[in-house]
Amino acid sequence: MPELRSVAVFCASSTGTNPAIAEATVALGAELAARGIRLVYGGGAAGLMGLVASTVMDHGGEVLGIIPEHISTEVAHADITELLVVDSMHERKAAMYAASDAVIALPGGFGTLEELAETLTWTQLGLHTLPVGLLDVDGYWAPLVAWMDRAVDDALLKPKNRVFCLDDPDPVALLDALTETEIVFEPKWSDG
Repeated sequence: MPELRSVAVFCASSTGTNPAIAEATVALGAELAARGIRLVYGGGAAGLMGLVASTVMDHGGEVLGIIPEHISTEVAHADITELLVVDSMHERKAAMYAASDAVIALPGGFGTLEELAETLTWTQLGLHTLPVGLLDVDGYWAPLVAWMDRAVDDALLKPKNRVFCLDDPDPVALLDALTETEIVFEPKWSDG
């Protein structure tokens, strides 16, 4: 199994109203730092983005923020290990994938969902082999998990590709599962 040295985390730029989500974000940040796993994230200081980054830093961990230039002066986190400013959102995601060994999606909105969908699509197409995990706090991702299972049942998603996306409500268990997962690319159009 490949070692997890860096994990990309996609999440909201707001904290929302459910305290369980903030608590799980802090728990994930503390666990990343405890395991010596570098956080790679979108570079912002606000919301869950800022909370996970600050938690990793507060626990002596390492953080790489990657932020597009057009928003860097407004929302960039000033107190992280390294901040990389790139030209576009597309460049940001490509740089995050390149710097990471796995991806975790915390609860979030449109941006988080888009990042998650692209990550899984790129895995399915063999553009990278990053295992992906949903931190399913308080059942937040349950409707998406049910949709993926339905897509398999309706033969719109192959079971071999469904396994690319893990889910767990516990940050420790999710990191353990990602550590034990190795993605082996098979062409999307092959049988299985």
